[in-house]
Parts: sequence; C-alpha cells; structure tokens
Amino acid sequence: MKFNVASKQLYNQVAAVSRVISSKNAMTILNNFLFVLKGDELTITASDIENTLTAKIEVTEVEGEGVFCADARKIVELLKELPDQGITFEINETNFAISITYFNGDFSLIGINGAEYPSDREVVDESQCLELEIPAAEIIDGIENTLFAVGSDEIWPQMMGILWDMKPENMTFVATDSRKLVKYLNGNIKPGVEGSFILPVKPASILKNILVKNEESVKIRVEPKSATFTFGNYVFNCRFIKGQFPDYNRVIPKNNPYSLTVDRLSFLNSVKRVAIFVEQGHGLVKFKLEPEKITMKAQDNTLCTSGTETLSGSFDGSPMVIGFSSNYLIEIFSTLKSKDVILKLSDPSRPGLFLPDENEEGNELLMLLMPMTVSEF
Repeated sequence: MKFNVASKQLYNQVAAVSRVISSKNAMTILNNFLFVLKGDELTITASDIENTLTAKIEVTEVEGEGVFCADARKIVELLKELPDQGITFEINETNFAISITYFNGDFSLIGINGAEYPSDREVVDESQCLELEIPAAEIIDGIENTLFAVGSDEIWPQMMGILWDMKPENMTFVATDSRKLVKYLNGNIKPGVEGSFILPVKPASILKNILVKNEESVKIRVEPKSATFTFGNYVFNCRFIKGQFPDYNRVIPKNNPYSLTVDRLSFLNSVKRVAIFVEQGHGLVKFKLEPEKITMKAQDNTLCTSGTETLSGSFDGSPMVIGFSSNYLIEIFSTLKSKDVILKLSDPSRPGLFLPDENEEGNELLMLLMPMTVSEF
C-alpha cells in the first residue's frame, strides 16, 4: 500500500481530527488514527467511542488500498514540523510497518491492523431520524453564546451540555449551571422539523473550532442517541447526553420591571479592575444602583483590601443594592457583543436578566444570573 500526499494539507486534517482523541483512553488503539485508502481518497478517523470525527483528503501515486492505524501524536507532531511538500507513505501489509519519506528525510514507525479499530455505529429506524441543514455561521453563534454557561457538576448531567431545541421556524440554544442561564433563539435557522437533544461540551467545542463561518451549510442527521454533522471534508458523529433538560422557560422571570442600561465595554473593564479585590473563593462584587450612576465595590476583609469604581448608567428604579459574582459577570459581558447591555431587575434576591440593547433580526439573546447575598454596601 502506497500513496503521496501534500504534507500541510494532511497536517490540517489530522490536527483537526486529533481533537477527538482523549488524553486517557480505555482502549490503547484509540490513541491511533484509522487510515482508509480507497482509490485516490484517504480517510482519517479518530474516536473516543462517544465521538468520532472523519476527514477526507485526495492523494496521488496510489498503489493498492486498505486500512491501517498509526500513532496519532507522532503523526501530528511529525507533519507539523515537515516542510510544505509531497510526502510518501508506504505500508507493509504484512506487519503494518509504516515508512514516511520526503525529499531529504525518511521516518518509520509500526502501525496496527485497521481491522482492530472499534466501530459501534448502531442501525436505527429511519422513522426516528431527523435531517436538516443549518448555515455553519449560525451553529458557531449558537455554541459561542451558550458554551460558557454549561454546568460541570456531574450530579446534574443533563446540564453538562447545550440544549438544541428545534422548532419548524427557529432553533433555541440553551445552557445552564443553575447559577446562570443563556437562551439564544435563532430565527435565521429554520429546521422545518421539531425535536431536541443535549450536545455535550466536548463535541460542541470541537464543532466551534473546526467549523468555518463561510461554510455554506452543515447537514445534520439526528438519531435517537446521536447526531452526525457533515460539512466540507468532515463527518462528525457524537452521542447525546441522556435525560431531560430542565424547563428553561419556567426559571426565566416574566416580570422584571426595572431596567439598567450600561455601556458594555466600560462596565466590563470596571468589573475586571474591581474584581482584583474580591474575597478569594467568593467573588462578590456589590453594586449600588442610582438613576444616573452605578457604584461597584469589592473587598477582602481578611487582607484589608478593597476596590470601588463609579460609572454612568441609566437606571429607572428606586436606588438598589445588589451583588453578583465577578467571574460570571465577566463571562456574560465578554460573550455579549452589543454596544450597550440592558439589565432587567425586580429586587436584590431575584435573578437579573442581561440583554443586548439590539438583537439581530429574528434572533433573541437572553442571559440570566442569580444574585449573591449582600448585607450592606
């Protein structure tokens, strides 16, 4: 078995596919790529059992065809350092010894029979499957707006992923860790079908990193336990999180009558400075809201340090003192992209709603954050 391939093109593919491989695999063979050579096409696959990513690349000077496995780390590191030129792979089909040669170098390693690579794709009833196409840019936006809010507590596994809630005329992406919640309704996505699934953090991060915004569309096949995303030269299959996602609409307050409008970047930078002085492990920043002014304060009584800043804002309620986690505020204001942010409040003990001052047409982005207890300013 033999073929020639452009080194940098192959590197781009294996670097993307390698994102699936876990640092600790229950099966040693999963530390390898599976290569399938057929005709003038080479397919590279990586898997951690839960997720499987495949990429395709054209090759030349092909002799024979077949399957073999090679150490993923060594392949990625070698290709990263090779100059951009054609390289030749030659595989001994008896002992799977691999020879990689280029203009002035020759490298060898021992491969594994590709027949040993695991495959656990299930046959499913077609009537239980949904198929749709979504622009890549819209998927990236949905993931970027919600990923930071995903929970990490294994007591609530259903919160350890992003809910994709599909309706015929729109799709809603939701994530929560019980302290914060993000709901992003995208009216530019029109699935034409109804259903939902919870996408774990790992595949969501992989999609965010390898999808290209100018890709025309991503074909998605939704099965009862997994989804397959097809785009460009890639096919990505990932399993869902089992269970029922919390009823997110029920926890969003219906009546937060008071509004605070602030410049997003000014507020974000002020919080970052004041947060330097928060009590470690607590993260509380206190806010005193007045009609034309916001005063924020953080202090660590143990170290006798404190920080206070004042900035302008527009608040239409009676003066109020409320507290929020500085880390969560920084995440929210870093994720929002609008010039101004509107904070909807009712009282210091109830959730605050953070909204962009302007949404793109057809889209609605809402972020909820639970306040922290404040005894005095």
